[in-house]
Amino acid sequence: MSHFTILVNEHDAEKRLDVFVASYVSGCSRSLSASLIRKGKILVNGTLKKPGYYVRKGDEICGLIPSPKPFLFEPEPAVEIHIIYEDEHLIVINKQPGLVVHPAPGHYEGTLVNGLLYHCPILQEIGEKLRHGIVHRLDKNTSGALVVAKNEVAYNDLALQFKSRTIKKRYLAIVHGKIESDSGAISLPIGRHPIDRKKMSTISRKTRSAETSWKVVERFCDATLLEINLKTGRTHQIRVHCSAINHPVLGDSVYCGRNTLKKLLPGVATSDIIKVVPRQMLHAWQLEFTHPVAKIGMSFEAPVPQDMKKLIKILRPLQKSELVNAKNEF
Repeated sequence: MSHFTILVNEHDAEKRLDVFVASYVSGCSRSLSASLIRKGKILVNGTLKKPGYYVRKGDEICGLIPSPKPFLFEPEPAVEIHIIYEDEHLIVINKQPGLVVHPAPGHYEGTLVNGLLYHCPILQEIGEKLRHGIVHRLDKNTSGALVVAKNEVAYNDLALQFKSRTIKKRYLAIVHGKIESDSGAISLPIGRHPIDRKKMSTISRKTRSAETSWKVVERFCDATLLEINLKTGRTHQIRVHCSAINHPVLGDSVYCGRNTLKKLLPGVATSDIIKVVPRQMLHAWQLEFTHPVAKIGMSFEAPVPQDMKKLIKILRPLQKSELVNAKNEF
C-alpha cells in the first residue's frame, strides 16, 4: 500500500475529489481514485465523501493506493503481425489499427508484444519490462510502421537514434477543415491535461517542447490530407497539435468531436458514421533509420490502410461537387 496526505490549496479548490487525487497521486487514474473513494480508502478530513465532492481550500485528503497486482504476460499466437522487414537484429512491422502496442492497465493480453513474444521468444530478454524490444510506440488506433529490436545491441542503438532525433518519421493524416497554406509548422509545448489525465494539452502547467511540420498532399471539400513530420515524439503529439490549430484528425474520439464528422459527411447516416470513420485517420507512413549493426540507411513504407483509402474515395466526389457548385455561382 502507498499512503498519501495532501492539503488542498487555493489553486486546487473547487476541483472534483476524484480528479484532484488523480492529478496529484502518481499511478492513480481518475477511475481508480473514484473507486477507492467509494470504498472509503480515500477520506476528506477523516470523513467519507463522494467522488464528485468539490474540494475546498484547507481540506486534508488522506488515502491508500494499493500496489499493482502481479500478472502473467504470455506469448499469444492469435495476435496478427504484419511484418514489412526482418533480420537477425530487428523487425519492422505495419501495425494495424486497434492493436495495443505493449501491456498497460486494462490491456494485459492481445497486445503487439504478446504476438511478438510468440513470433520471437528471445524478445522476452530485450529492453524494458513489458516492452520487450519496443523502442517507440503508436497509439492503439494509429496504424503504420514500427521498428522492434531483437537484441540488446540493436535496442540500445535504436533507442539512442530516437533520443538524438536522427530517425525520420512521416505520417499521413486526414484532418478537418481547409488548410489554405501548402505547408507549415507547429511549435507548441505539450503536457498532461490539467483536468482530464488521459488527455494531453498545450496549456498544461508542466510541458515539454514539441515540434511538428506538415505539408498538404490533397485538399477535399472540408478536409485535408497532410503529410506530417515529427521533430519530437511526445504522447499524442500529432493529434494534440492538429487540434490546437483547429484542424483535428478526423475520427479522433478524444480531440475531435463527432459533430465534425456529421457536418463533413452529410449524406451518411449517423449510425453509419463509425463505419466510415472507425478510428483516428492517422497512419505512420514512412520510417527511416540507420541499421544498428550494419550502419547503413534503411527506409520503409507502410501501405495506406483500407479505412483511410475508403474515406479518401468518399471525400473526392465531395470535392468535385464543390468545384462544380463554385463554377455555377459565377
